[in-house]
Amino acid sequence: MQKSKVYPWYFAIGSILIYTILSVIPGILGIGYSFTDWSAYSKEIHFVGFENFRNVFAGNDNYLRYIGNTVLFTLVTTVLKTVLGLLFAVALSRNIKWKNFHRGVLYLPSVLPILATGLVFTSILNPKTGFLNEMLRAVGLGGLAQKWLVDPKIAFGSVMAVDIWRGVGYIMTLLIAGILAIPDVYFEAAAIDGANAWQRFRFITLPMLRQTLAVTIVLNVIYGLKVFDMVYALTNGGPGHRTEVLYTAVYKMMSKGLYAAGTTISSILFIFMVIIGYFMVKILTKDEVVE
Repeated sequence: MQKSKVYPWYFAIGSILIYTILSVIPGILGIGYSFTDWSAYSKEIHFVGFENFRNVFAGNDNYLRYIGNTVLFTLVTTVLKTVLGLLFAVALSRNIKWKNFHRGVLYLPSVLPILATGLVFTSILNPKTGFLNEMLRAVGLGGLAQKWLVDPKIAFGSVMAVDIWRGVGYIMTLLIAGILAIPDVYFEAAAIDGANAWQRFRFITLPMLRQTLAVTIVLNVIYGLKVFDMVYALTNGGPGHRTEVLYTAVYKMMSKGLYAAGTTISSILFIFMVIIGYFMVKILTKDEVVE
């Protein structure tokens, strides 16, 4: 058997330098600017300490709502994408008719550009001429027609629903790969012992999928915290900031020339990601054995 080749440590210098220049240094500079009054309206930059952070957590300009919306979006989309993706993965891992066709149909939305998806659903969910409301009226369910992206009570739910529709197929594909990697001998032995479908899923599929599930959860959380395109395309943060998330707020602050405010919100998001990432790694690796 051919041994895997171990490359010298200095082979990684190039990638480390690129990552440092393009990611680490801008991140550190952004955190530094969040302690200043940097804006497009003054050539001078003054140190203001934690004033920008106090403004955020004092509830000024709806900042707390942006944070809450981002956390809510992350939790809801992560849970539903994972649960639905797992259900579809288990169903389409069996020998059923046209399973590859069904896999392709469910996976297709995830390859569409996010902005294009948002623009299409803006038309579909139009309260007057949108396809969804027109279809409901055509089948006699006009009472269910809603102002999907305009009503403050349901706009954020509509945005999350569109994002889940787009992303669940990708999660399903990852989990199908994980299920197919489980040796059939485990399922055959369980069947011989009289285990039913639920028992095989609970005691074989789920434990063997733990690492794959961990990857999908981490990917979903990172995406949820950084979401921008979908919200921007569907509602641009409206109505009345009801669907505003951290990155749409950063975009608007930067567009207005309020650079310090934008970098402050970015810094808060960075802190969130570090804290959440730390606890996720601790939880997902707590049972791993270090040799």
